[in-house]
Amino acid sequence: MQAPARLELIALPGLPMVRPGDDLAALLAQALAGAGLELRAGDVLVLAQKIVSKAEGRLVRLAEVTPSADAMALAEETGKDPALVELILSESRRVVRRRPGVLIVEHRLGFIMANAGIDQSNVGEGMALLLPADPDTSAERLRAALGAPTGVGVVINDSFGRPWRRGTAGVAIGAAGLPALVDRRGEADLFGRPLQVTMIALADEIAATASLLMGPAAEGRPAVLVRGLSWSAPASPAATLIRPEEEDLFR
Repeated sequence: MQAPARLELIALPGLPMVRPGDDLAALLAQALAGAGLELRAGDVLVLAQKIVSKAEGRLVRLAEVTPSADAMALAEETGKDPALVELILSESRRVVRRRPGVLIVEHRLGFIMANAGIDQSNVGEGMALLLPADPDTSAERLRAALGAPTGVGVVINDSFGRPWRRGTAGVAIGAAGLPALVDRRGEADLFGRPLQVTMIALADEIAATASLLMGPAAEGRPAVLVRGLSWSAPASPAATLIRPEEEDLFR
């Protein structure tokens, strides 16, 4: 992979508020056409997790959730809604850290994240939005439905907090059509020395770049086209970005 000297980022205009059951690929195709854009090699379409989850019907009404005894106890400890805690536990493998106002878990997909990625912003009163059931499959399905040519990628983007650093940044939870992780070990640096440990989280870097246009609040830009990339490594899913347990020095 050669690092580009220039990238173009385009927030797709005209996307309506996505609702459960909507044909997201058709909405994206309309937005691309309305902007006079056609997908071409080197393009990556970055989508906010929220619109993917909404289209897939991952909305839950909290009033319909019955908290377990474990959820009730953890809700009292953290000060969170017991129904929300029940959803968090149902989407998680284990609780990593807890304190008042904070609940960090290992999501069933392997992500370490707050509240299992469950979101209550911009989804309506009393509702909660879960992550897609399988974000890599969702990305591949959308890429196929869009008829994307070879060399076009799709990334599903979510905002994660990071250990030891304040603030959130865009992270790829799903990817298709591009190498989510690029191994550059063995390539020479400027002085001819071979790189020893360099592996690039390409999908994460693309997600974070697109987040600059998406914004975190009421910007209403859930789809961004990143243009000008190139890659030669085979496609790999975002799941390859998750560090295996045997490599985790902090578990």
